[in-house]
Amino acid sequence: MTIRLASFRHALHVALLLASFAPWAPSAAATAERPVVIELFTSQGCSSCPPANAYLNEMVRERRDVLPLAFHVTYWDRLGWKDPFSLAAATDRQARYGSRFGDGSYTPEIVVDGITSHVGSNRAEVGPAIDRARGKSVTAASMKLARNGDRLTVDVGGGEGRGRLLLVGFDRRHETAIRRGENGGRTLEELNVVRSVRSLGDWSGAALRLSEPMPEGEDAAVLLEAPDGRIVGAARL
Repeated sequence: MTIRLASFRHALHVALLLASFAPWAPSAAATAERPVVIELFTSQGCSSCPPANAYLNEMVRERRDVLPLAFHVTYWDRLGWKDPFSLAAATDRQARYGSRFGDGSYTPEIVVDGITSHVGSNRAEVGPAIDRARGKSVTAASMKLARNGDRLTVDVGGGEGRGRLLLVGFDRRHETAIRRGENGGRTLEELNVVRSVRSLGDWSGAALRLSEPMPEGEDAAVLLEAPDGRIVGAARL
């Protein structure tokens, strides 16, 4: 059997990354199930992205055990079609992942729970990665979001460890007629399109309650990100 060197190196990198994660000791309140966070980095200007978008759409519609989010990057905007949902925050977030995983930034890319990165249209690879992430999932603290008019209440339970809280605003569905670029002439349906990302500050183990204005977007989610980039808490409205 011939194994491509690049594939072997990627598999070895993933194995070493998983092995390097320090164990957490979550509190009893943190044992509640949470969704596995799926981040798709995509662009309407990328001809390879529609199959990955369709895959994410299926997860949005058919699965409750994952939180799929579509981050539209900016670096395709100069290549024939400016994506109306592109965000500098999405480009920056992907760049941090690219530096950490050593694979740079490309589209479509799916990052599973902040642990591993994959070609977003490769279902045979992404599906098992989600299953592995669910089996190794850590919840450092329970989290809950509630809306009251134009404000959100964010409740984070007590636990062990530390991390950064991120508030993500997203739209549930968009349908866009693409007029130029690699996807010119196509109409794309995209779900859970991220419209804003902002930091709510640090969490250091103590329970806390925050009152925040609703982010840009129809819906909202809050993520707890460990110092090493893993997702260790998540909730959505």
